[in-house]
Amino acid sequence: MKKHKSDLVVVGAGAAGLFASIHATELGLKVLTLEKNEYAGKKLFITGKGRCNVTNDSDIGNFINQIYPNGKFLYPAFKNFFVDEVISFFEKQNVPLELERGGRYFPKSNKSSDIVNALVNRCKSLKINILYNSKVINILSENNEIFGLEYESNNTKFQVETKKIILCTGGKSYPLTGSTGDGYNFAQKLGHTIIDPKPSLVSLICKDNFFENIDNLTLKNIKANLMIDNKICKCEFGELEIQGKILLGPVILTLSRWAVEALEKKQKVDIVIDFKPALDYEQLNKRLIKDFNENSKTKFENLLKLIIPIKLIPVFIKVLEIDKNKLANQLNSNERKKIIQQLKEFKISIFENSGFANAIITNGGINTKEINPQTMESKIIKGLFFAGEIIDLDAKTGGYNLQIAFSTGWLAAM
Repeated sequence: MKKHKSDLVVVGAGAAGLFASIHATELGLKVLTLEKNEYAGKKLFITGKGRCNVTNDSDIGNFINQIYPNGKFLYPAFKNFFVDEVISFFEKQNVPLELERGGRYFPKSNKSSDIVNALVNRCKSLKINILYNSKVINILSENNEIFGLEYESNNTKFQVETKKIILCTGGKSYPLTGSTGDGYNFAQKLGHTIIDPKPSLVSLICKDNFFENIDNLTLKNIKANLMIDNKICKCEFGELEIQGKILLGPVILTLSRWAVEALEKKQKVDIVIDFKPALDYEQLNKRLIKDFNENSKTKFENLLKLIIPIKLIPVFIKVLEIDKNKLANQLNSNERKKIIQQLKEFKISIFENSGFANAIITNGGINTKEINPQTMESKIIKGLFFAGEIIDLDAKTGGYNLQIAFSTGWLAAM
């Protein structure tokens, strides 16, 4: 086995790993970065549908409120390196960011490749040694202290003598990008507790066949309630997408964290859609009376075009059990009440989630109680640090998760 030395070994060349490598090198350390993929930032390339939502224009308090299960753990990391520092870093690499709705920052070019290239090019300018196609086999420790690791590259095994390791191996989401939970195994062998990883920010699969003939429908400005065992537990406003039996879009991705946990516990999970959240029941009733009176000779099927997207009309006709050829002036008050109820409380039973293969982030990971929030160092093994998705921290969509990766990577390096 070939041997060499390094001040620090960073395992993983994703968002957290690249930032950790850069900052540690800037601080004067000799850094070796090991990446099992053939190139860096494989998951970053597909983030934000290829646009890469880098961070969010929120203050620390709001940021922490979007992070689960213990956002306060990140306060020291955010105090040291936060949104302004991320924006400044990329601007210095000639990648300006642009603020969009919801406080989301994207590269002006709308290309995630610009974010990855900025990080990789900074590594090159600092002459950081990144070894690709290099898989860590074992982390070496003695008396609860790191003394090295072993890895394999090009069918050759190596041993690195080092007293500092930062694990940035990600979670289990999008395993095709290399996030297969390797870091959990290493940490567990060294005595760490792993909070059971689950898919988060993931699409949900309907039990019913309401939407089986709908290929692609985006509903904007709706309200979605998550019901667990017939009790509303979470609510989101915004955009929802329907692709056959699959529900996705920002509101579903956010609600999925709790839906996945409930499904795992064999609880009853429903998504209840309010198609008209701007109108209460009385206002909606008046609106329908007005539409029915103004279109008294219009068939019910055509009347629905004034109320809902065309693709949903067959669904509503089936659920309401109202003759599609019935004229507006023939609809009675009970039928109008049924229409209102479905517009405000359209219930969809959820059967399953789409799994880690389609999850944006992982819920679970290294227990934060076993990590020093001031340094990201293990409380169990001296010299072992964690950064990014490997930690039991996950957030809603909007750039929050990448900021976690950048901030924890920077702090671990420091």
